[in-house]
Amino acid sequence: MENIIEVNNLVKRYGDVVAVSDISFTVQKSSLFALLGVNGAGKSTTINVLSTMLKKDGGTVTVNGYDLDREYSGIKRDIGIVFQGSVLDGKLSVLDNLTTRASYYGLHGKILKERLDEVTELFDLRDLLKRPYEKLSGGQRRRVDIARALVNRPKILFLDEPTTGLDPKTRIMVWDIIKKLRQDTNLTVFLTTHYMEETVDADKVVILDDGKIVACDTPNRLKNRFTRDYVKIYAENNEENDRWLKSLKLDFEYSVNSYRVRFSKFSSAREFIKNNIDNLSDFELVKGDMDDVFLNVTGKKLENV
Repeated sequence: MENIIEVNNLVKRYGDVVAVSDISFTVQKSSLFALLGVNGAGKSTTINVLSTMLKKDGGTVTVNGYDLDREYSGIKRDIGIVFQGSVLDGKLSVLDNLTTRASYYGLHGKILKERLDEVTELFDLRDLLKRPYEKLSGGQRRRVDIARALVNRPKILFLDEPTTGLDPKTRIMVWDIIKKLRQDTNLTVFLTTHYMEETVDADKVVILDDGKIVACDTPNRLKNRFTRDYVKIYAENNEENDRWLKSLKLDFEYSVNSYRVRFSKFSSAREFIKNNIDNLSDFELVKGDMDDVFLNVTGKKLENV
């Protein structure tokens, strides 16, 4: 597939601090690309460079065929950005905010009305248009933020932790809309997030640690490489259970009312269950997930950081 973003040996410094250190990756057209890392890993810096908000200190970047150094105005026309914090005016109404932002792209008259009608319908904003932005709930504000980023019909949508702090219902709604847009318009989505479940459908995941890429692949390949399946046994933590598991020479630990017994492959976990079913009154077989990937790759937990 065609690459819509190509990054080669990108470097960004803040004084003596290297925020992004010689990273290279590609993003395919119409794909969902996820960039993961704890706060300070270089995620937002990378997005800000790619979206022309920051000047890089080294490397080359091409976005939708435009060279970042020489053709940044073309990049600006083809992208939309949802920042961690809103850039809209709290005193203005939703409609005035959207109209003002649309004017930055030279949208006027009939075309402006069409675009505003599109995002209003898409994000169910009809009842919010006349309300001041500052009077909206957190979920309503996020819907408006994303609508603002899409008013110019971008080829690439940058989402910098777009659903942080949202209730589960609003998060689901936001992702349903983004999924539909990708299907209908071939939109490319570049995501950073703290919610690992939002990366499950990604076409590629890049993990940053201290400004460097430490892993890059599809979610399934990352899970196969960096996680192991385990059997979760709900039982008391006592010497009898410990002796039993140790006698089987298994890798296990006890946490939150259950034993977690790790296996290198699914067939081994299945064989353990088959051979010990009489001792397993309450259990479940669990696949390794992206939280496990992140922890095993970086040694850090992504949540609450």
